[in-house]
Amino acid sequence: MLSHDFGAGFTEPVRDAQSCFRAVLDALAHPGKAQKLLASGQRLEPLQAQLASIMLTLSDHDTPIWLSPALLEGDVSGFVGFHTGAPIVGDPARANFAFVALGDPWPKLAECNLGTDEYPDRSTTIVAEVPALTGGPKMMLAGPGIAGTQEFTPAGLPEDFSLQWSENRALFPRGVDLLLIADDQVIGLPRSSRIVEG
Repeated sequence: MLSHDFGAGFTEPVRDAQSCFRAVLDALAHPGKAQKLLASGQRLEPLQAQLASIMLTLSDHDTPIWLSPALLEGDVSGFVGFHTGAPIVGDPARANFAFVALGDPWPKLAECNLGTDEYPDRSTTIVAEVPALTGGPKMMLAGPGIAGTQEFTPAGLPEDFSLQWSENRALFPRGVDLLLIADDQVIGLPRSSRIVEG
């Protein structure tokens, strides 16, 4: 018998993981457009259900992950080990995914794994909770998956986000991808997207 409650995973693991994976793919294929995100059944503070859903879907024993400070508290590391087996690393440059709880500081994009010219797909994807996916400073996105331009106004991004993203975009095909979560939805920002003048 387990001496700890590591929280619940998906109710129907195969179906629920497929649904979450589809939402993530759609978010990255249509940058700046919110997609409905299925929540896991877990209630393990400070790990929120939508962040846990992506963690359960994308993490396994071969995918090192980085956790923001709040997520290193309590039984979150036990949840990760029990449900995914993903190794937790202290350096975002060694992580396939970096998970950021609401209100926690983000790792600098340039300090994450940026991939290599031979293997650009091995870079870090940051998965961050934000207060809202709308209502923040207005930015316009352009690039693959966007017809013309797409308005992008999430709240709670780092103050120097536009500069960091421009530097990240200049590394293409290397660079970091981004998933933002709020209100049971996810928005994707792949490294191929650029911020343009509105």
